Amino acid sequence: MTNILLANPRGFCAGVERAIAIVEKALEHFGAPIYVRHEVVHNRYVVDGLRAKGAVFVEELDQVPDGATVIFSAHGVAKAVREEAERRGLRVFDATCPLVTKVHIEVARQRALGREVIMIGHKGHPEVQGTMGQVSGGMHLVESVADVATLEVSDPDRLAFVTQTTLSVDDASGIVAALAARFPAIVGPKTDDICYATQNRQDAVMRLTEACDVVIVVGSRNSSNSNRLKEVAIQGGAQAHLVDWAGELDPSWFVGVRQIGVTAGASAPEVLVNDVVRAIQRLVGGEVIDPPHESEGVRFPLPRSLA
Repeated sequence: MTNILLANPRGFCAGVERAIAIVEKALEHFGAPIYVRHEVVHNRYVVDGLRAKGAVFVEELDQVPDGATVIFSAHGVAKAVREEAERRGLRVFDATCPLVTKVHIEVARQRALGREVIMIGHKGHPEVQGTMGQVSGGMHLVESVADVATLEVSDPDRLAFVTQTTLSVDDASGIVAALAARFPAIVGPKTDDICYATQNRQDAVMRLTEACDVVIVVGSRNSSNSNRLKEVAIQGGAQAHLVDWAGELDPSWFVGVRQIGVTAGASAPEVLVNDVVRAIQRLVGGEVIDPPHESEGVRFPLPRSLA
């Protein structure tokens, strides 16, 4: 008998729930179109659903008409984007995850203290672009331990680091160790920048790999935290596959497999998980095991004007 084990926690985090709610509330209050700079969260199903309700997704503010309402995505934006929106008089609602905002504040604080800031993250990711854009200079991006070895800074004794919130814990810790070895005076944030949801979902995947031969991660390919879940499963010794929806499942993945794990990235809704589980059951049968779990106990309030 094949078992299908569900990870807990999985799926939406508080920051994603807040971002989606901001777009939906803005549509209710002001009507369509509501412009959203960048995909509000990295999930095709969610974005398509909001688009159908009247959200218009753009990459830059010059695509937003004068007098319109614009929402900044959960990933955050550079300071210059905020200034441009203010200069043009756009009505703005900020869906930046509060945990990303915490990193922005840390960057500004360290630069005010005269330290250069090293960001650990993935080049081109919107969260990284937004964080790097909080200050006009004095920031460096590293993606790997190898990057640390070639990094050139002005003063090795006046450095700080921050981390993209959706990284793998193991990957980030290795780079932090390399930074500390090369720059012993470097300082980090008071608490780990990797968010509670990322940590909890990665821990849940590691528990799955103790029992499962294959782990299916439900999430879009441009979702950093979903990709990290796949990496964590592979590191734990399981085969792992990232799927946007049930139609991407390959029956060959499950041949001879007795235990199948299923999880979802922080921007993937539970409806997609349910579809994937039903599709796996049609392929291999099996019992679904969804262990009870406590709420993560985190909620982020909406902007007062939308609450």
